[in-house]
Amino acid sequence: MPPGCREVWRDPGRPGYGEDVSNANDVRLLSHALDQTGDALAQVHAGDLDRSTPCSDWKLRQLVDHVVESPRRYLQMMRGEQVDWSADPPRIEADWAGSFRTAADDLLHAWHQQDDTTGAGWQAADLAVHTWDLRRSLGRDTDDLDPDVAELGLTFMRANLTDDNRSGAFAPAQDAPADGNPYDRLAAFSGRRP
Repeated sequence: MPPGCREVWRDPGRPGYGEDVSNANDVRLLSHALDQTGDALAQVHAGDLDRSTPCSDWKLRQLVDHVVESPRRYLQMMRGEQVDWSADPPRIEADWAGSFRTAADDLLHAWHQQDDTTGAGWQAADLAVHTWDLRRSLGRDTDDLDPDVAELGLTFMRANLTDDNRSGAFAPAQDAPADGNPYDRLAAFSGRRP
């Protein structure tokens, strides 16, 4: 199991993170990633919140809170603000998908005002991994998700995540199942056990 999810991409600008593998298509794929994550959050019900997740130190409640807050934190980073990814996000008791989608709309609006798409790839990678986490926590597969989002995430992670900088945020890469889809390969590379 990965050591946890709290520290994922806490500082993508630090040495070893944030290599520019971006292209103009990243914002479109980030939009798909945001839609898919919102859809996954819409499948979560109050009775699911105590379920285990692929993040060994989190129940589904903590994962949901982290994911819902992610677009706000991405936007803060885009504005040059410091973000403490280790701080507990606000607890939202209901309408996780609605709260997430409101913040996602603000994030996409900000991206559409940018000429430089550097950073959209790591946001898509983070969302793709956490969408896999959410779906797996709910006992669902990821076969119906956009494979291009996972491929973008995997491209970013392979360019930026090394054995030297996994530093507690990620477990060592795992073997992906031979019949696994791109999300399973992304999850395995990020240290999850598909």
